[in-house]
Amino acid sequence: MPHRSNASNSIRKASGIALSRDNILVILESIVEPLIIVLTLWGIAIWVDSELNPMYLIVSVIVFSLTFPGNTKINVAPFKIIRNIVVSWLITASIVIAFSFATNHPGFIDRNVVQQWLWMTPLFQIIAVFTLRAFAPFILQMQGPKRYAIIAGMNKQGISIAASLQNSEYNNTECLGFFDDRTVDRLSEELGDLQHLILGKVSDIAEYMGQHQVDIVYMSLPMENRPRIVKLLDELKDTTASIYFLPDIFLSDLIQGNVGQVDGIPVITLYETPFAGVDGIIKRMFDLLFSAAALVSISPILLIISLGVKMSSPGPIIFKQRRYGLDGKQIVVYKFRTMTVAEDGAVVVQATMQDQRITAFGKLLRKTSLDELPQFMNVLQGRMSVVGPRPHAVAHNETYRKIIKGYMVRHKVRPGITGWAQVNGFRGETDTLDKMQSRIEYDIDYLRNWSPKLDIYIVLKTIAMLLRKEKNAY
Repeated sequence: MPHRSNASNSIRKASGIALSRDNILVILESIVEPLIIVLTLWGIAIWVDSELNPMYLIVSVIVFSLTFPGNTKINVAPFKIIRNIVVSWLITASIVIAFSFATNHPGFIDRNVVQQWLWMTPLFQIIAVFTLRAFAPFILQMQGPKRYAIIAGMNKQGISIAASLQNSEYNNTECLGFFDDRTVDRLSEELGDLQHLILGKVSDIAEYMGQHQVDIVYMSLPMENRPRIVKLLDELKDTTASIYFLPDIFLSDLIQGNVGQVDGIPVITLYETPFAGVDGIIKRMFDLLFSAAALVSISPILLIISLGVKMSSPGPIIFKQRRYGLDGKQIVVYKFRTMTVAEDGAVVVQATMQDQRITAFGKLLRKTSLDELPQFMNVLQGRMSVVGPRPHAVAHNETYRKIIKGYMVRHKVRPGITGWAQVNGFRGETDTLDKMQSRIEYDIDYLRNWSPKLDIYIVLKTIAMLLRKEKNAY
């Protein structure tokens, strides 16, 4: 695997950090696009139908839930703003249209309204985002004068905060530098590309704040260093600075991390399934509707393939293999048999190029991924999902969970017929540890960033990959 410095890793992670949720600009960014989608629909509906019937309100709730909160866009290049808006809207519109056909109500709203809504929405979104971008400096001025921050402790989370402040054009907080008790030479190596000063030791903070304007103190000290933290807090009581404590949660990559409460006691989520509550219902409904529609539409193909498998070699049509599913529990996964053997023991040899066990008909099925089609039955059974980390044979799981850190985190969700790793090139044989490590990293990245739109994107990209020659499938 290519080596990356701690600084560059932290800067990459910082792109997802929201520093000030009370920031007016952040709030406007999160709501402007979902609001434009809804208001455009309402405006067209009233213009065409002279009324706003209940179906429009239902569609509005569905679309708003899919798109809120909106992604940050004003801080990127104009071309990327337009591209991101168009792609995002195409995915959202596809979900709504697919929902209407899946529920057998393709005409639940006026066709003229839909046609105008489809092309006018991205236009108004682009106008709204560029308008917000133009007024961003004035909005920041409305929030008051520039604020100045210092960071106590130079580690991953401290560097991430500094990177977010440095790389964001639209914020009114400037990071003055770090305080840390280590030597300047060691700290300079960790800073990497960041343009911040080492201002002194942690014990110098109170004196520095007496001589300079400091509005915010980010405390990024190790949690085991409690005496030093308590001492610094006592010293800062004589100031009016806002103080934020950054627990060293970057000791582990967060999966759906958030802050919550248990009987009033604050807790920080480190690892959690993204499919809790309403998100779980949305995910399951998508799986049921998509897999049911797929099985009905491809039933003739399933029959033809069944005959082909039966005629190609002796053995069962369906190959059943034990895999690990949700919460690491064993499940039985269905595939069309493509080999002359049906291995499911303590040792399972992955298929390789020119593998003599693969039948001629099986090679065609594997090349086109048609052998995976019976897994839509697994989805209906609740064992699998349409999109998720691909399930590995139990024998492979027992091997890799011992040598790849965080391997089992991928089992916090149902395995998928296709996945984020597969559409990014990690499909087929994982003949090296690096390849499996990369596949696991993509799986965890999927858990961290899941959204309904991401699932739709993966499905569409999977279809596009199947329509062209796939070199990794054999």
